[in-house]
Amino acid sequence: MKLLFICSGNSRFEVVPFIKEQADALSKLGLQIDFFPIKGKGLKGYLKAGFHLRKHLKKNHYGLIHAHFTLSGWTALIASRKTPVVLSLMGTDAYGRYVGVNKVRLLSRFLTLSTWMIQPFVDAIISKSKNIEKYVYLKHKSYIIPNGVDIGKFKPLPVNNTKSNGSDNKKKVLFLGNKAEVRKNYPLAYRAVTALKLPDVELMNPYPTAHHEIPILLNKADVLVVPSLMEGSPNVIKEAMACNCPIVATDTGDVRWVFGETEGCYISSFNKQEFTEKLRLAIRFSETKGRTNGYMRIKQLGLDDRSVAEKVLEVYKKVLQKKAKKYPGV
Repeated sequence: MKLLFICSGNSRFEVVPFIKEQADALSKLGLQIDFFPIKGKGLKGYLKAGFHLRKHLKKNHYGLIHAHFTLSGWTALIASRKTPVVLSLMGTDAYGRYVGVNKVRLLSRFLTLSTWMIQPFVDAIISKSKNIEKYVYLKHKSYIIPNGVDIGKFKPLPVNNTKSNGSDNKKKVLFLGNKAEVRKNYPLAYRAVTALKLPDVELMNPYPTAHHEIPILLNKADVLVVPSLMEGSPNVIKEAMACNCPIVATDTGDVRWVFGETEGCYISSFNKQEFTEKLRLAIRFSETKGRTNGYMRIKQLGLDDRSVAEKVLEVYKKVLQKKAKKYPGV
C-alpha cells in the first residue's frame, strides 16, 4: 500500500517527529509512505497547498491520504477526488487555542468549526484522546488512537550521574516545552520551583532541543513537569514514562489514564500550591526510589509505536474496504 501523509511543514522540523515516527512504524509493517509538508500558514496557505497537491496527485498515485490536522484535511479534500482521506485531529484543531485556565482564544473557534464542517467529507477520523474525540459527531467514522512511542529510542538508559547544563549536585526539574507558548503554561512550573525554596533544585528549559537528544535529557532529569493548560495525548508524557522519569503534570487530555497507578507520577490541578506540593513529592521520590516503572506501563497500554501502527493500519484497511464496495473495479 502506498500512502501520502499531509501535514504542516512550518515548524523547525520539515515533518514533526511524532508524525515521522508514525510513518516509520507503518513502513515497518510494509507500507510505502510519502510526505507532502505544507509550507504556508492560515487557511489561505492550506487552501493554496490544495492546488499544488492536485498537481502532485496527477503524477503520483496513492491508495490513501492521511492528513494530520484539520486544515491539512481540507488541503487533501481539494485535491483527492476519489482517493480516500483519513484525518487525524491534533488537539487545537478540535478544542481551540488555550490562553488561560478554561479560556480559549475566540478566533481559534474557527478551527473547531472547521473540524465540525469537514467530518462528512473524510472517510475516517482518528483522535488522540477522548477529550479530542468529543468534537467528532460522526461516531461511525471515529477512532481513538494515541500517538505511539518508539521504545527502541525512548527507554531507560545506563547514563551516569553526571548532570549537564548545571552544577552536578543539583536536582533537575525539566520543562521541555516552548515557554513562550501560552498553552504550555511555563509560569506555573517556574512559580512552583521558586516556591520550593530549595537551593539544590533548578528548573531547566533546553528549548529548542534536537529530538534525538530528548531521551538523554529525560534519563538525566530528576523530574519532568508538564503544567499545560490543555493537551490531547501529550507525547512528552509517554516518552518520559518510557524513560522511567518521575513526572508532575496537570490533569489534561489522557494523562491520568496513561499514568494509571504508576508510582512517581503525580497529577495536579492548576493551583500553584498543589503543583508545588506534587513537585516536592516527585523530587522526594527521585531521591528515595530513583526511577518509575513507566516503561512497563507504556507496554501494558500498547502505546509502543508498533502496536499503535497496527491499530492505524486497521483503520486504513476498513476505509479501503468501504471504498472497494463504493467504487467496485476502481
